[in-house]
Amino acid sequence: MPSWRRKALWLALLASWLLGLLGVFPLLRLAVPTRPGAGPPRGWPRWLDAELLQSFSQPVEHPEDAPQPPLAPRSGSCDWGACFDASKCREGGGFKVFVYPAAEPISESQRRILAAIEGSRYHTVSPSEACLLILLSLDAPAGECSPVPPQWNGGKNHLVLRLHSASCSQTFPLGQAMVAEASPTLDTFRPGFDVALPLFPEAHPLRGGAPGQLRQHSPDPRAALLALAEERGGWRSAGTDSSACLWDGRCEQDRGPEQIHPGAALPNATFCLIPGHRPDALRFLQTLQAGCIPVLLSPQWELPFSEVIDWTKAAIVADERLPLQVLAALQEMAPTRVLALRQQTQFLWDTYFSSVEKVIHTTLEIIQDRILGVSAHPSLLWNSPPGALLALPTFSTSPSDFPFYYLQQGSRPAGRFSALIWVGAPGQPPLKLIQEVAGSQHCAQILVLWGSEKPPPPSWPETAVPVTVMEGHRKVDFAFVVWQSFPERMVGFRTWSHFWDEARHGWGYTATRANEFSMVLSSAAFYHRYYHALFTHSLPKALRTLADETPACVDVLMNFLVAAVTKLPPIKVPYGKRHQDARTPLVAGGLGPAPADQDCINQMASEFGHMPLVSSRLRLDPVLFKDPVSVLRKKYRSLEKP
Repeated sequence: MPSWRRKALWLALLASWLLGLLGVFPLLRLAVPTRPGAGPPRGWPRWLDAELLQSFSQPVEHPEDAPQPPLAPRSGSCDWGACFDASKCREGGGFKVFVYPAAEPISESQRRILAAIEGSRYHTVSPSEACLLILLSLDAPAGECSPVPPQWNGGKNHLVLRLHSASCSQTFPLGQAMVAEASPTLDTFRPGFDVALPLFPEAHPLRGGAPGQLRQHSPDPRAALLALAEERGGWRSAGTDSSACLWDGRCEQDRGPEQIHPGAALPNATFCLIPGHRPDALRFLQTLQAGCIPVLLSPQWELPFSEVIDWTKAAIVADERLPLQVLAALQEMAPTRVLALRQQTQFLWDTYFSSVEKVIHTTLEIIQDRILGVSAHPSLLWNSPPGALLALPTFSTSPSDFPFYYLQQGSRPAGRFSALIWVGAPGQPPLKLIQEVAGSQHCAQILVLWGSEKPPPPSWPETAVPVTVMEGHRKVDFAFVVWQSFPERMVGFRTWSHFWDEARHGWGYTATRANEFSMVLSSAAFYHRYYHALFTHSLPKALRTLADETPACVDVLMNFLVAAVTKLPPIKVPYGKRHQDARTPLVAGGLGPAPADQDCINQMASEFGHMPLVSSRLRLDPVLFKDPVSVLRKKYRSLEKP
């Protein structure tokens, strides 16, 4: 062989080896959020350790969780400290938001955004009470720029919402205003000051939203490996034998088995390739909903809510110039990592992106976190179920204080409980109930909420605790022990079940005894005290008003709230033969054979945007319960007393 051919062969082999060494390994980079942190702005990172891709059910605290000042902006002269006066938000009523009235006509998206802001717990109708003022649009109906609002003050403490490119974007004097823009470009986005929104369609629902489409925990063997977003709006999918033609469509060789999916429907694929151009950002939410792992090809736009969402657990960033290496790396990805990424796409979709209301409330929560500083949500609460929107920082910022994170942290709730007894209907005070509940070894205190027209008795029974709890303390002990194992759920004795009534074309619920149930009565149940904080501060005003005006609906509303947070059913425990025939109380202290107000369940389903209740057939009994053995061997003997 001539010497020049041998040299050419060696050079080709060396080039191939260098390409494999330098191209494949740093090829796939996990998308990292631009969370406020010390140091200069960072670009897309290198491939990170596989430990970061564990299932979202096993979150870990990251070093960047320590509160740090926001990053300096990449462009412009504004940052959080210079252009926002946080002191106004710490005075008076705290963080309050005012939205300027939008000039008619407004789009359907703007109408939903306005409704979401007005339904937020932060909303106020007075601009003088607000520390954040929101401008919905820069464009006026006549095609001109919107006039500068009277409280503009150079844009200080203002937020401009910009879902689409506005003709006034370059001429409107933004000044010191923050910008919440859908898929902003990397060169204009100011980390720690602006907010990156998702680009969602005009028909995006106001509340609720469609659930994620991932229905199994292992890849479907019939599913395609890849799906590529096409310019005409559809998706093209291909199996593992596809070549680089899937990338750009310019080659003429065999592309392998492919399917064309027109419209917005997603194929059943594991990875979805999204070009990096901004118009393609609309496909990003589609992939999250479908449980298809987004593979972003050299993106030129900021990922939504990148300040707080750890996209390393849900998305992959790849170099569009290296299609063959990217395809090889995706094919070799471990199934556990694939499942972890797909699980997180479903969590993020359901928690932050499935409705306009969730998108807007997430935006406001990010700004409140900046104001709170050291009291802000840690990364664990943002990136683990049920998410930061349902973990109120005013309650706590420590995961150990919430009912959702005991399993991840290897802990369990404290071994004491407080009993709340509400007395509303006329009759004898529950003295025997107080004595029995006080006999529980786990009881720490009893609170009696007296709502009867009759005055309370002058004396109460003497107990070992400040005031006391329930009929059959062994029964209480067992229920509490069960709750300690499932602290995120409600554990109760009496149950209701919901159903779809075809005749009324609506939801109904019944107290009829059956194997299946979906609610437990909160008047006799164990649940974490955090749900009282959620009930008071997180529920929409319309639902709180419904509970005040219709006390019979309180039990249903509490079950709705817990089910919406946990997506799990309650747990039923036995309550003894002597109570088998007792009538079901509508509210604590009242009696009734069945739920009275059937309409409240439909009002709640409408406000939540979906039906959150989950049915179950599970009842937890103590060991040897009703077994034909000596009662001396049974710990909870009173449960079987006649």
